[in-house]
Amino acid sequence: MKKQFLEIGKIVNVHGLKGEVKVYPWCDSPEFLCEFETLYTHQGKNIITVEKSRVQKNMVIMKINGIDTIEQAQTIKNMVIYMNRDDVELTEGSYFIQDLIGLEVYDADTNAFYGTLIDVLETGANDVYTIQNEELHKEYLIPAIPDVVISIDIENNKMTIKPLEEF
Repeated sequence: MKKQFLEIGKIVNVHGLKGEVKVYPWCDSPEFLCEFETLYTHQGKNIITVEKSRVQKNMVIMKINGIDTIEQAQTIKNMVIYMNRDDVELTEGSYFIQDLIGLEVYDADTNAFYGTLIDVLETGANDVYTIQNEELHKEYLIPAIPDVVISIDIENNKMTIKPLEEF
């Protein structure tokens, strides 16, 4: 089942004296995090209104409505922030990493079970999926490219692949 609210970052520190916070982004880029005017805490239970945000190196400096002093900012340090999946329209063939984790991976030709997708490594050229087969005590790394990943069915928790070489 897809989560409605997805982790997008964590408030790691305060910034300055006027209530700004430093956010470590858990998304594709800090610029992506800066696109949101509304975020959430406590897995979507509380709304955060973002007054402004900007990128500083690999972090986001964010001013949140109602947080106006360094003391107030200290109280939300280490808080995880969430986005609503409805606030983003993904392009065809794009997925949230959190939706991919846990998919069962099968061979497209034989339907043999390879294991469960446990991690997505972002390498630059293309992502690499880590698949773990607990029964066989094996871990596989497969490139997330169209020649290998044949289909992804989030609703049915299934991915089919054609490995480049035999596992």
